[in-house]
Amino acid sequence: MFEGFKDGGRDENEQDMYELEYDEDMLDDDEEEEEEEEEEEEDDEEEGLSWISWYCSLVGHEFFCEVDEDFIDDEFNLTGLSVMVNYYNEALDIILDIENDDEDRLDKNELPLVEMSADVLYGLIHARYILTRAGLQQMAEKYENAEFGTCPRYYCNFTPVLPVGKTDQPDRDTVRLFCPNCLDIYNCQSSRYSLVDSAYFGTTFPHLFFDTYPEFLPTNPIKLYIPKMFGFRISEYSRTGSRMLWLRQQPENFNSEVPPSDKKTPLLIENKEKPKEENKKDNDWDGSSLQQGQDV
Repeated sequence: MFEGFKDGGRDENEQDMYELEYDEDMLDDDEEEEEEEEEEEEDDEEEGLSWISWYCSLVGHEFFCEVDEDFIDDEFNLTGLSVMVNYYNEALDIILDIENDDEDRLDKNELPLVEMSADVLYGLIHARYILTRAGLQQMAEKYENAEFGTCPRYYCNFTPVLPVGKTDQPDRDTVRLFCPNCLDIYNCQSSRYSLVDSAYFGTTFPHLFFDTYPEFLPTNPIKLYIPKMFGFRISEYSRTGSRMLWLRQQPENFNSEVPPSDKKTPLLIENKEKPKEENKKDNDWDGSSLQQGQDV
């Protein structure tokens, strides 16, 4: 009756099961401790990050660059924004990580509004910052790495694009992508950018960027899609014919840094002066060439 019991009456199989359960409990405890340590490390990292770094690291904010706090501290750079953004002072304190006693006085319902105002304020500041030398340089680094994506047009051959806005006013449109090869704008391919406002990049940025860094302009000739039917090119007068030729045409030496010759300037001046001479002749006309019975 007691032959199968050892070590204080415990069966060998039962003892093995007890040891396995004990080892599993120890492993679970170790995994929980590791997870807690990782969470604590992540919390410490988030606490060490500034609000600007945290904001730019969010999903969907990959297009943004980190605005220098010295730029934000200069009140001249923020001229006119206090009228456009609600809770301006509170939002500015959040962006600069300034602890303010006024935040404790706000209602719980107002805190989300202040955070939204900080989002809008940083976006409008960002639109101004990327027009400066420091901002253009940061965006140039992103452009070299093609962080903004490439043109979806087939014949642009994966030309890197830049974010652009259709308007400088907030809450009007979302950010678009500008291609320097076909000189057209496109929708962002990912829906994560559908909440990024158009005014956070503005209408000026991509054109000023390529004017500052002309070496980034593509030099490949533009290719056009030619629609054909049974091997024959479809007429441009057809409803299904190509109408992109005149849109994609560019002047000679378009990508050249050498300006056009001054020989063309007098021609433009002469063309502008011609209508004045014609008008003068018309005013001096005395009607001597008018025949009798002829209506003017």
